[in-house]
Amino acid sequence: MADGVARWGRRAVLRRAALLGGGAALGVAGTTQTAWIADRRLPLGGGPASATLGSRYQQVGGGVEVVWGVRTDVPLVALTFDDGPQPHWTPMVLDTLAEHGVPATFFLVGERARRHAALVRDRLGGHEVGNHSWAHHDLARMDARAAYDDLRRSHDAISAATGAAPRLLRPPWGHLGGAVLHASARLDYRLVLWTLQMVEGEYPHDPAGHARRIVADVRPGTILLGHDVGPERRLVALRGLPDMISGLRARGYTFVTVSELLRRAAVLGAAR
Repeated sequence: MADGVARWGRRAVLRRAALLGGGAALGVAGTTQTAWIADRRLPLGGGPASATLGSRYQQVGGGVEVVWGVRTDVPLVALTFDDGPQPHWTPMVLDTLAEHGVPATFFLVGERARRHAALVRDRLGGHEVGNHSWAHHDLARMDARAAYDDLRRSHDAISAATGAAPRLLRPPWGHLGGAVLHASARLDYRLVLWTLQMVEGEYPHDPAGHARRIVADVRPGTILLGHDVGPERRLVALRGLPDMISGLRARGYTFVTVSELLRRAAVLGAAR
């Protein structure tokens, strides 16, 4: 009897230790059981990690799509620019795109869109706008209400500045959390990340070299990430943008907006 009590006591201690440790396998009567304990530092609903509001009604539509690029054999590429608008840089990009007849997608920061509305007003015909948050803070650290309020505020500012309501979202740094997904669904956004990013730091003072690198790395269906705001080293990519455009066209590529890329991929997929 004493041995049985001792064994029961040891099991109870082990079970309690496993619960406190966040879950461990326990051998009881020849079976394996797993004990779990919720991490109380993260709310079960409405917090940064959760894509639900717990037991509350979900104010969303059917869902949200996340894309990095598309799978296609057709040589299409979507050129995107983050973080603007900003004086000098954004007009320089728009001038280059206009000169070469290239459409692009601009993921705008709402606060900058409001402050520099004149930079983009009447200049985005043929281009597309997306939401890149209100002030480029990390949405993945926000709870559901804060993430939604941030994106709603930015959405309204971008709509007012450009005359076009964004239908795409690219969260700063590509950071996703459950609250970001929930807010995106409420706003009926598509979440757009990227397939390939500019690598300006590898080509200091060498715009042509950087352009050759990007041209070589692009594949059909690529969403290409650039910036029209930032440290001066990023100007390498912008100064090499004409070479990038001509190099990709020489490879047979057609430039499209992100939404056009997704639309064409859907049409091609349905035709198969």
